[in-house]
Amino acid sequence: MSRMGDVLAGIHATWEFESDSVLIRFERGIRTPKLFQAIGERRIPHEALASVTLTPGKRGTVVLHAIPRPGADPLMEAAAGQLRDGSDPYRLVLPAEREVLAEYYADELRASLLPEAKVPAEKFLVAAPSAPLHFKAYDGKASFDGARVSFRWFWTGASSAKWKAGDQSFSLQELNGVEWRSPDVFDGYLRLLRRGDGGGGLTAYPGPEQPAQADQDPAAVVFGLGYGPVHESLPFAAAVLGAVRSGSAAPGSMVAAEPVPVAVPVAGRRDPADIAERIRHLGDLREAGLVTDEEFAAKKAELLAEL
Repeated sequence: MSRMGDVLAGIHATWEFESDSVLIRFERGIRTPKLFQAIGERRIPHEALASVTLTPGKRGTVVLHAIPRPGADPLMEAAAGQLRDGSDPYRLVLPAEREVLAEYYADELRASLLPEAKVPAEKFLVAAPSAPLHFKAYDGKASFDGARVSFRWFWTGASSAKWKAGDQSFSLQELNGVEWRSPDVFDGYLRLLRRGDGGGGLTAYPGPEQPAQADQDPAAVVFGLGYGPVHESLPFAAAVLGAVRSGSAAPGSMVAAEPVPVAVPVAGRRDPADIAERIRHLGDLREAGLVTDEEFAAKKAELLAEL
């Protein structure tokens, strides 16, 4: 392999070649894809790679592409092939005049591939994004603290089914995987796959029957224009998936010893200021005719009971 510390600078990223891995550092700037800025940097062990290609790019560029093994990277597993080429963190775009240099490093990387490079990895070999993470979906706020995933519904976006179910909280022990449908396509969403429903897929619902629509499922949040963008929701999905697969919570996080019932409202005392804000919001909905007096009274009593 090349000398440790050799660097190949491209557009939006630089690759530093080390004895057992490639350290990818993404540039910051308005032209850099937001997903790259959110990731910051990633270390890719040679054992996580399946192949390496060098191909002509657009407008006088070449593309060095290190293709990960299936199952090696939680980010790519969560993406499930939905990322556009320009947002693929394994593609390094370079000016065409650096083609010879890029070919040299491509050959060096190919020489470092393991015999089992084409075989799916038995565990994640690339680190998942770190918790805590959160993002705003169309119908709620999703949060992951390293031990639990929580959904807090927005009154203006959540369906009546989610509103009636209440805010949700799931421990890692309850989960079997994550399904992420890109917000760049119609009906994007993030759905938590729960244990005990049968199956073990990571990107398909594990139950024997078709799941409820994401806007009706308390274990899912839906995206929309400006909500759940790729650079926020995909690292979130990857972090949850990585934690579920590893079977452990983030350092310093507490995981309950016993499974928590599926889809229960968040327990515990709530911030009085938060409760007051939600009651005011509920009052606005009543004034707008979106909530009846009876619904307002019932939900207000429910919120006050959480104090």
